[in-house]
Amino acid sequence: MTMSVNAPKVDRLGVIGGGAWGTAMAQVIASDGSDVLLWAREPEVVAAVNADHANPLFLPGLSLSPSIRATGALADLAGCDALVVVVPAQFVRSVLADLPCAGKPLVLCAKGMEAGSRQLMSEVAAAVAPDSPIAVLSGPTFAHEVAGGKPTAITLACEDEGVGRALAERLRRPGFRPYLSQDVIGAEIGGAVKNVLAIACGVVEGAGLGQNARAALISRGFAEMTRFGLARGARAETLAGLSGLGDLVLTCSSTSSRNFSLGKGLGEGRSAGELLSDRRTVAEGAATAPVLAEAAREAGVDMPIVDAVCALLAGKATVAEVVSELLARPLKQEGA
Repeated sequence: MTMSVNAPKVDRLGVIGGGAWGTAMAQVIASDGSDVLLWAREPEVVAAVNADHANPLFLPGLSLSPSIRATGALADLAGCDALVVVVPAQFVRSVLADLPCAGKPLVLCAKGMEAGSRQLMSEVAAAVAPDSPIAVLSGPTFAHEVAGGKPTAITLACEDEGVGRALAERLRRPGFRPYLSQDVIGAEIGGAVKNVLAIACGVVEGAGLGQNARAALISRGFAEMTRFGLARGARAETLAGLSGLGDLVLTCSSTSSRNFSLGKGLGEGRSAGELLSDRRTVAEGAATAPVLAEAAREAGVDMPIVDAVCALLAGKATVAEVVSELLARPLKQEGA
């Protein structure tokens, strides 16, 4: 853990990403009347936020705070004290490379691993923006509930305790409670792995395999998450907390989860290509699954559920085949 001499100024926050979760974070920050600048790639989102205080493309039916202003120019964020980065994992590197805010704290919200480099988002940010303090915001959150002000608890992980506390105080609201951690790797691994496991749980639902199978999959999936996390230096208590087990339970049990919905479609017999081409929003687990499987093999970590999801996404096996293979694995001690 490192410690800042002085807590940084984080009065003015900018949000990068005009999707459902980015818009929800802007709404949280603006709920006390704070001015928030929201960057969105889509011109129609920028126009709707500024003219109608709404984002019908990604958060339909929600009235946004008038203190949220949208822009399509990253250069406009130069006056922000800190940035909340809420773009899909595979675009984090390119977006950070274009930022005008060198050295300012970055709060990373994407949950995934980068294809090719097999890096977590904090590792990507450290390479692209080495002078910026890095924090990770992760946990059990559905964007529409957060934006609607429903009670939410989440992990805010930052190695620099002073930066972490300053950001947590700035982000906390009556219905939005950050819990501090210094385990950045653990918070990120929980978010990345649970997306893949949510696809698997969706498959269970779509194929009608029952609640027993779903409960077993969540439990054994958590064992895979823990094995991989510990191999990468995460703390067990982080993986058992909000950003690990908490997020896993949420996204493995509801069609509000994009990853769960993708898996449900696979379980119903539809192809990954068909399901992914029809989505305006991103199911991060689809991109993360093969990257995670490669990283696990490299680390010598057994992740059979992740491998099964990869086979389904690639069209290399049917649901019946992967279920049969999982159930036919050699018996072992539960803690192994």
